[in-house]
Parts: sequence; structure tokens; C-alpha cells
Amino acid sequence: MANTPQARKRIRRNERRAEINGARLSRIRTFVKKVEAAVAGGDKAAAAEALKAAQPELARGVARGVLHKNTASRKFSRLTKAVASL
Repeated sequence: MANTPQARKRIRRNERRAEINGARLSRIRTFVKKVEAAVAGGDKAAAAEALKAAQPELARGVARGVLHKNTASRKFSRLTKAVASL
């Protein structure tokens, strides 16, 4: 159990941040799934449009510290490759 006021405050802050970061990560996953669904459906136009929407979300995740830079780069690279192969 936290004994100092700073530690108690840190626990409260961490709970709030975890909720916000979880929502951000969920939003990113949703955008990525839209691209993957369009690729699976074979619709190149929809996949390209979904990819265009997903890229800023991945970049925002990196900027906010939710995703590692290399993770976002890898995801974007793989999605781009999948869309290009249609």
C-alpha cells in the first residue's frame, strides 16, 4: 500500500492514464482492423482509404507514448505491403 502522499497521487494518476491509453490503443486497433478487413475482402480502393486513415492514428499513438516507434513502423509497413499486393 502507498504510504506517501506522492505515491497515492501516482496511483490515482496511473489509473486515469491507463484508462485513456487503453482507449487510444483500442482506437488504433480498430483502424488497423478496418484495413485488414478491406484487404481480406479484396477491395483495393477501400483498403487504400482505410490505410490512409490508419497511418495518422499509428503516428499519434507513437507521439502519445502508447506505441513504440518501431511497432508502429512495422504495422504500417506490413499494411502498406498488403494493400499494394491487391
